[in-house]
Amino acid sequence: MPRASETPPAGGGPGPLRRLAFRTRLWAKRARIVGVRVARLVRTGMQRLWPGILYLLRAVQRKWRRSLQFRTVLTTLMLAMGSFAVVGAYLSNQIANNLFQERLAQAESETRYNVKQVQDTFDGAQVTDQSSVITLVYDTLNAVEGRGSVIQRRYVFEAMPEQTKPRNRWVESRASDQLTIGVIPPDLRKAVQDSGKDQYWASTQFPVGTEDRPGIAVGNKVTFNGTVYELYLIYDLNTAQKTLDEIQNVLLAGGALLVLMIGGVAWYVTRNVVSPVSHAAVVSEKLAAGQLQERMVVKGEDEVARLGASFNHMAASLQEQITQLATLSQMQQRFVSDVSHELRTPLTTVRMAAEVLYDARDDFDPINKRSAELLYNQVERFQSLLADLLEISRFDAGAATLDAEPTDIVQLVAHVIEGVAPVAAEYGSAVTLNAPAGSVIVDMDDRRIDRILRNLILNALEHGEGRPVNVSVAASDTAVAVAVRDHGIGMTPAEAARVFDRFWRADPARARTTGGSGLGLSIAAEDTKLHDGWLQAWGSKGHGSNFRLTLPLRRDEPITRSPLQLEPVNVGLPEAGRQRTVVLPDPLRTAGRGTSAEGSAGGYADGVDGDFSGDGGSGTAGGAIPDGGSAGTRGTGTEGRA
Repeated sequence: MPRASETPPAGGGPGPLRRLAFRTRLWAKRARIVGVRVARLVRTGMQRLWPGILYLLRAVQRKWRRSLQFRTVLTTLMLAMGSFAVVGAYLSNQIANNLFQERLAQAESETRYNVKQVQDTFDGAQVTDQSSVITLVYDTLNAVEGRGSVIQRRYVFEAMPEQTKPRNRWVESRASDQLTIGVIPPDLRKAVQDSGKDQYWASTQFPVGTEDRPGIAVGNKVTFNGTVYELYLIYDLNTAQKTLDEIQNVLLAGGALLVLMIGGVAWYVTRNVVSPVSHAAVVSEKLAAGQLQERMVVKGEDEVARLGASFNHMAASLQEQITQLATLSQMQQRFVSDVSHELRTPLTTVRMAAEVLYDARDDFDPINKRSAELLYNQVERFQSLLADLLEISRFDAGAATLDAEPTDIVQLVAHVIEGVAPVAAEYGSAVTLNAPAGSVIVDMDDRRIDRILRNLILNALEHGEGRPVNVSVAASDTAVAVAVRDHGIGMTPAEAARVFDRFWRADPARARTTGGSGLGLSIAAEDTKLHDGWLQAWGSKGHGSNFRLTLPLRRDEPITRSPLQLEPVNVGLPEAGRQRTVVLPDPLRTAGRGTSAEGSAGGYADGVDGDFSGDGGSGTAGGAIPDGGSAGTRGTGTEGRA
C-alpha cells in the first residue's frame, strides 16, 4: 500500500520503479550483512585454526631439524612423487595422443569412403518430386550414420549459404540425434566452404542425452540436384576417453602405491642406519654426563656392528684413562693437602726462629744480618704459599663454602685500596677509584671478594711499571662489576686466556717482587665461581691490562651482561655528584711540599653500556711522604689519568 502522505501515480509508472529500487537497496543491505557475518566467521575460524597450523608447522620444522630419518624419508617421498608425476604425465600424454591419432586415422578413412558413397548415390539418383528427394536423402544419410560399427558416426547435412540457384531444392539441412550445425567449429566450416574437394577435420564436443562427449568432426562437400551441401561426419570418442581415464586411474593408483612402498623402504633402511647412530648419541651423552659404564648394544658383523664395537672399545679406553686420571688427581690432591698440613708445624717453628734472628739482626755482622733478613722474608713467602696451597686443596675437595651477606662493595673496594697503599708507594703508582656516589649492596662473602680485589690490585701494581692504576665500579639492575686497569707491560690474548692457570707465568724469568705464590689468580677464579660470577682478563702488549670481576647483586640470579666493558677505553674525569674519587698519594712527592690537591682526577664508569669514558681534565694529586722531597703526577686531555 502507498503511504498516507503519498498519492499513487497514475498509470503505475514511477510506483513500481520505486518499489523495485527499495527492494534492491534492501537486498543489497542484507547481502552486505550476510557478507560481514561470513567474513567474521572466516576470521574467527582462522584465528582459532591459525595457532594449530603454526604449531603443526613448527613441529614439522623441529622434526626436520632434529631427525635425520624423518628428513631422509620425507625427501625420498617428495622426490618419488615428483618423479612419478613427471613420468605419469608423460605416459598419459603419449597414450592419449596415440589413441587420438588412431581414431583420427580411422575416422578420415571411413569418411572418405562414406562421402564417396553418398556422392555416387546422389549422382545416380533419378528423382524429380519433393517426396522422392527427401526420402532419398534420408535413406542415404541413415546408411552413412553406421549404427552398430565400432565408432558411432553422426552426421550434420547443411546446404551452403548464399546459393541462389537452383531455387527448387527441397532439403536445406538435416542432422542425426537432434544435432545442429552449432556443434561444428566455425573454423572447420569456413575451411570446408572455402575448399574444393578437400577433407578437413577438427575436435569438437556434441551432446548425447544429458552429457557432452568428445568427438572428431570430419567435413566434406557433396552436390545434389545442383545444390552444394556441407556433410560433416562426427565420430564419438567417448570409448577412447573412458579407456584413457581408466589408464590414468591405474597410473595414479599404481604411483601412489609405489610412493608408499618407496617411503616404507626408505623408512626401514634409514631406521637400520640411523637407529645405531641415535643409540650412539644417547650413549655418548651419558658418557659425557659421567656414566662411564654405558655401552652400545652390538648385533651382527656388519659395518654398524663394527662401529658399535669400536665405540665400546673407545668408551672402555676412555673410562680407564679417566679413572686413572681421577685416581691420580685424588692422590695429588691428597698429597698436597697432607703435605701442606704436615708443613704447618715445622714452618711455625722455623718462622719463630726466623723472627728471633730477624729481631736480633742489628747485633750481627753484615753477612749474617743479610742472611737473617733473607730467611725472614722467604719464610714469610713460604707461609703465604702454604696458605694458598691449603686453600686450593679445599677447593679441589669441594669443602669451600660461601658465607654471603649483604655488603657495600664500594666501601669494600675503598678499604682494599687503602690496604695496598704501602705497596703502591713502593711501586710509585697512584691508585684511583671511580665508583658511584651511593652504596652498591651485594650478596657476597666479603672475605673472599676482599681477597680477589687485593690480588687484582697487587698484580696491577706489580705489572703497572709505576703508572696509574684505575679501579672502576659500576652496577646495573642485576649485576655489579669491578674493573682493575693498569697501564703497564700488558699481555697478549693468548696470555690472557691462561692467566688464571695455576703457577702459570707469562714471563718465567720475571721475579715476583710482592711475594706471590702463582696461585692468587687461580684462587680468585675459584672464589668467583662460588659467587656464580665472572672473572675475565684483557690485555694488550705495551698498553696494560684490565681485569673485570662481575657479580650478581642477589644470589641465584644469573648474569646476562656486565655493567662494565672488558676492553676499556680511556678513563676521564667523573661527573659531579655521580662518582666518588679516591686518590692514593704519589710516593715520590716529598713531605716538604705538604698535602695539596690542585685538581681532581678520576672518571666514571657508565653502568648501562659498560664503557669507561670521561671528558678528561688536568690536575695534581699529592700527599705527605716521610723522607721529604716532592713529586706528582698529572692527567691531561682525554685520557684523564691521575
